[in-house]
Amino acid sequence: MSRYGFGAAPIGNLFSKVGDDVARAAVDAAYEAGVRLFDTAPHYGLGLSERRLGAALAARPRDSYTLSTKVGRLIVPAAGEGPFGRDDQGFDVPADMRRVWDFSRDGVLRSLEESLERLGLDAVDIVLIHDPDDHWKQAVSEAYPALAELRDQGVVKAVGVGMNQTGMLARFVRETGVDTVMLAGRYTLLDQSGEEELLPLCAERGVSVLAAGVFNSGLLATHDPSGTYDYAPAPGPLLERARRIAAVCERHDVTLPQAALAFPLRHPAVASVVIGARSAAEVVRNAELTAEPVPEALWAELTAEGLIP
Repeated sequence: MSRYGFGAAPIGNLFSKVGDDVARAAVDAAYEAGVRLFDTAPHYGLGLSERRLGAALAARPRDSYTLSTKVGRLIVPAAGEGPFGRDDQGFDVPADMRRVWDFSRDGVLRSLEESLERLGLDAVDIVLIHDPDDHWKQAVSEAYPALAELRDQGVVKAVGVGMNQTGMLARFVRETGVDTVMLAGRYTLLDQSGEEELLPLCAERGVSVLAAGVFNSGLLATHDPSGTYDYAPAPGPLLERARRIAAVCERHDVTLPQAALAFPLRHPAVASVVIGARSAAEVVRNAELTAEPVPEALWAELTAEGLIP
């Protein structure tokens, strides 16, 4: 598994449309840049992300990359005959399908089967229970045991949970045998809440952490901090803190997004940073950022300034 992974939500038309050719070029560019972890989900574009990712990877040797998808939302036909509007959950796709929460054993197995059909594959490597925030009981009593059984049978290689909160992830690590967790937005230059309990627990239990959302939805994506924080307008204090971090980065000839990509991998529990990209140009930009070393002196100054622990 590569230290940086490709997050396929953007090629599911996250926020805006992406053409099929552009989506394929993004996946091709990621593979050519050495990325070997590809992450998707039925939720992303009502299945569009899975279809596009599977088609783009079809010509690649199956044992040359690690593929992750998720369970917890079934994609079912919308009621009525249309005409249909656009999806209301952030993806620019027709609302002719809809999501249904389902963490039952049957729901999880059905979801995975349908994902394989969309991907055009016989198997995936990692299956993540996706956003079970309001479904703990069913996720831990039905979804996890079903996936653990598939792992024991060799159908999947690893089982985990993906969320943007730390408390329930820590509970999964303590109370089940998950192999990995995907932590979105909670171990970044601006939010280190994952370090309080979850990351030390993962290191102790040998659970690999996939760090996602490291730009906190946009605030850390450019050297001049702007835009959103966790998909909402950035609060003033956080914007000011991001600018202070950028100023320190500048003194070390490092850009803010370069530091944001490098920061999570400093923790021994973090196996990979998953970065969303919608075009080959974005993939190339990210690859260039991750190729440049970040000096230890930068982290020392950020710590001395009280900007990171």
